[in-house]
Amino acid sequence: MNRTNATASTGGLRRSLASLARLVRVPNLFTAPPDVILGAVLVSGGRPSVPLSSLAGVALASVLLYAAGTTLNDYVDADEDAQFRPERPIPSGDVSRTRARNLGVALLCAGVVVAAAAGGPTAGVVAVVLGSFIALYDGALKGTPLGFAAMGGCRGANVALGMAAVAGAPPSLSAPTWVYVVPVVVALYIAGVTYMAERETGPGDSGSVLVGMAGVGLAVGSVVAAGAAVGVDSTDSATVVVAGGLLVWFAAWTGRDLLTAYADPRPGTIGPAVGTCVLALVVLNAAVAGLLSPAWGVVAAAFVAPAVGLSSAFDVS
Repeated sequence: MNRTNATASTGGLRRSLASLARLVRVPNLFTAPPDVILGAVLVSGGRPSVPLSSLAGVALASVLLYAAGTTLNDYVDADEDAQFRPERPIPSGDVSRTRARNLGVALLCAGVVVAAAAGGPTAGVVAVVLGSFIALYDGALKGTPLGFAAMGGCRGANVALGMAAVAGAPPSLSAPTWVYVVPVVVALYIAGVTYMAERETGPGDSGSVLVGMAGVGLAVGSVVAAGAAVGVDSTDSATVVVAGGLLVWFAAWTGRDLLTAYADPRPGTIGPAVGTCVLALVVLNAAVAGLLSPAWGVVAAAFVAPAVGLSSAFDVS
């Protein structure tokens, strides 16, 4: 192979990898492991009792399942994207629709298998539930009011995946009640963000942005309430600095873009607000984890660096 052909081959491989990275929303993938970390910290009281290799394996499974969801989403939305988002991999011709479907199904199956292998049977069952939510969102419930709930359910189930990895059986009944409310709050937050995203390409809709704002308000209020339930006070300096600082960061980061979108609701402002809310879930997860373990809160928050870094090169939606 001469130098010209080798260069062309290398360039083609790079374009193919870049297209796949856009298809799976590479920045978004780094928002999945913090869900698992949060779930593990919640049911263990701050110190996950499973080997780090098992927790890492379940986190990897969550990444595979997330990638499956974004890939199948683009497969289903190919016609709409051809009209409103022609730069995406399928309408641009960089990835065929058939290839996207096959890849999405393969990632979905791989995610369930890896979850069961790394986290045990209960984690495998939760992964099947999560996969079902993904299939419902990208299938029968697409574009319906229940679709928003299905997407929220995906995130709630992702937190539950971390819980199952630690529990190894139905989550420990010794955990306080508020622990089981956290996945619901995460689900409601993401459902609101999804509602806002679904209206991104329509006429200006400040009402959808209000739904996103309500989700942020619910999340902030829930973290404050969880802090009260844990008994955090001014003497817990590490907890206050980590969890409190992360919560302020979450509120300020999401609030800035949501206020901009509310004042001027259009795709150019709503789209970035959606992306910010998705990335900021990492900070929200870290804030809650930080209530029980400041160290694990910092670990979860670290995932925001690659997510934000890659968002400059790849879309977040």
